[in-house]
Amino acid sequence: MSESQQIGTEPASKNAGKLCAGKVADMQNVWETLRSEASRVAAEEPTLQHLVHDVILSRETLAAALGARLARRLAREDMPRSSMEPLLTGVFVAHPHIVHSATRDLLAMFERDPACFSPLEPVLFFKGFLALTTYRVAHQLWHDGRRWLALYLQSLASEAFSVDIHPAARIGCGILLDHATSFVVGETAIIEDDVSILHEVTLGGTGKDVGDRHPIIRSGVLLGAGAKILGRVEIGTGAKVGAGSVVLNDVSPHTTVAGVPAVVVGVPSEENPATAMNQKLDGCYHI
Repeated sequence: MSESQQIGTEPASKNAGKLCAGKVADMQNVWETLRSEASRVAAEEPTLQHLVHDVILSRETLAAALGARLARRLAREDMPRSSMEPLLTGVFVAHPHIVHSATRDLLAMFERDPACFSPLEPVLFFKGFLALTTYRVAHQLWHDGRRWLALYLQSLASEAFSVDIHPAARIGCGILLDHATSFVVGETAIIEDDVSILHEVTLGGTGKDVGDRHPIIRSGVLLGAGAKILGRVEIGTGAKVGAGSVVLNDVSPHTTVAGVPAVVVGVPSEENPATAMNQKLDGCYHI
């Protein structure tokens, strides 16, 4: 079995070449780190003992921990925790590649966000991580033919996290969704691996077109806060989109665009804007 088969990579196509490809996260090491951090939190902050015990310390696996954390946030009267947690945990256990994808997201947030001082933080508190993980469950349910349930989880995530990701969208691994509020992703959007996205970003369509009508975001891209990318446009590998920009046309790889509508203003000063997280429009041309 190939590495991509082991971690559940979706079939490559001319439009999506890097969806959970490449490196494999050491999930056991991450799980041990989370348990160690949870023990420290329980000792240092007694008021959080119940939370960390319920979500981490009483669990045997990361799959079970993710199921418990999301169930605490998503359970409602029409689906109480007693029903929600077995559903979520069951999906994680049956599809371990989802846990791997979530682990890659978790590490991306820890490595790229200077405000994150422990990998336990995203699991407990970061709605960007929790929203992405909810999407990953909904995406699996969508492809399993359980579309009503997938849409139900989408609506819960929108309500709980102010993040609206259609379950049919295709999203790779190692995604930093920073702050996350008002992040919207349309049905046919594609986001490759190792992309960083700030709050109020929209990957939307442009009307009543059907079929492939939402953006493609290639690996290494940084999307600044409030950026709106509309239509079946492609943001090339290693590109940077400035905050508040409206992108209506393709963006070449390793190019910086900004404005309304967005135009080329220079080139990123780094090879991989997503990991550098430098939102300045450095290297701008005089236009």
